[in-house]
Amino acid sequence: MMPLLSFSGFRMTMFRRAALLLLLATGTAQAEPLPALTREGLQALTLAESSISLRSVAGAQNETVSVAELYRKALVSGGFPESAITITRQDDTAFLVLRWRGQDASLKPLVISGHMDVVAANATDWTRDPFTPVVEDGYLFGRGSTDMKMSNALAITALIHLRQHDYKPERDIVLALSGDEETSMKTGQILAKMFSNASQVLNLDAGGGTLDEETGRPLYYTWSGAEKTYADLSLDVADPGGHSSEPRARNAIDVLAAALLKVQAHSFRPELNALTRSYFMNAARFSPPKLAAAMRIFAASPDNAKAVAILRADPALVGSIGTTCVVTMVHGGHAPNALPQRAQANINCRIFPGHSRYDMIRELTAVIDDPSVHIADQTAGSVETQPSPLDTPFSAAVARAAHEAYPDVPVFPSMSSGASDSMWFRALNIPSYGASPIFMKSSDDFSHGLNERVPLSTITPGLHFLLSLIPDLARK
Repeated sequence: MMPLLSFSGFRMTMFRRAALLLLLATGTAQAEPLPALTREGLQALTLAESSISLRSVAGAQNETVSVAELYRKALVSGGFPESAITITRQDDTAFLVLRWRGQDASLKPLVISGHMDVVAANATDWTRDPFTPVVEDGYLFGRGSTDMKMSNALAITALIHLRQHDYKPERDIVLALSGDEETSMKTGQILAKMFSNASQVLNLDAGGGTLDEETGRPLYYTWSGAEKTYADLSLDVADPGGHSSEPRARNAIDVLAAALLKVQAHSFRPELNALTRSYFMNAARFSPPKLAAAMRIFAASPDNAKAVAILRADPALVGSIGTTCVVTMVHGGHAPNALPQRAQANINCRIFPGHSRYDMIRELTAVIDDPSVHIADQTAGSVETQPSPLDTPFSAAVARAAHEAYPDVPVFPSMSSGASDSMWFRALNIPSYGASPIFMKSSDDFSHGLNERVPLSTITPGLHFLLSLIPDLARK
């Protein structure tokens, strides 16, 4: 691993001065002193804050292009030539590519994948403004802090560190940051086609380290070798309608409501694959007794009803035991004094590998059992993929990297419940692995939710992790 500058060489007074300058430069408020960070750590924090302040949300005021420009400026200031970096506009967004040429042009490139956009956030619902970064109580608050602007900042800082310490990669290293991963995912698909000759993909948007809820010590690190398929299915009920003073036996909203209740009550068949079996067997060692027992039983017998019920009750685990479908949007009626002529709902499914969206339509059609409820696939920007190979050098490399962050921390594979740009690469038979540099408590994960935050304690181990993993994967 390339050495990080040691904090032991700094005086505390110098650190406080650097922290004060950082606060003056960014306008960030804090209730407690920042943790001890190296110069690189402060650089990563500043870059993360600056990117959070840019509202990179799809729509008319999308600032993803500004995030890309911010990253380009940081890379050029860190020693990369401007000619190595391109920013390409696409619709209201953009994608960024840094290509660091390796010594052997015959080797396929290593692609480091991430995204610059974030999901929308309603400021009135948040305790703090989502696009004003705040350092407080040991956390960086702001939309995208976890998903995934801190990871981007750590990756850019690590690449700059490697270059400034005269590291020369054997193969090309490509930093490929998409601009619409949270919406249409067009730019991720474009990037996958651009680098269809990649040796493998390191996706910083999945996986990561789990810290103990009470002590904050590392429990384990998981990397992702597969993900579920994203699907949006519409339920549509039509009716002639009429005057609300003359109710009828059939009401489009009532019919839709009955169908939604059937979907809610339906449980898809519990399933296992090699990744999830490994995850449950390993994670059980660090779980409360009742949950640990259910994990072990499920890993051995996925049809055990009692174990399945326990796992389904845990929001962090329900996505790992099979397909899930949940209603996310409902629309109905056209006037307050009229019977509804139409009622619609969106069902969002995360499909276990090995099944198609059409399999889900067939199953839900049978569950609802009402021909007047029309189900259609409305999915945009998604493709079904199979797990990446597990028997590759990646698993050993990510274990070494995790141990650079936290010596002897257990490392094992998992499957992501959410979708990522990895699917576009896997669809082209390019191995893609999720390995985030973020180490945090499960209770601190507010990705896509209110008051999103990331612990500052992840900065130093996250840099150590990437400074080990990137050179390891860039070897012949």
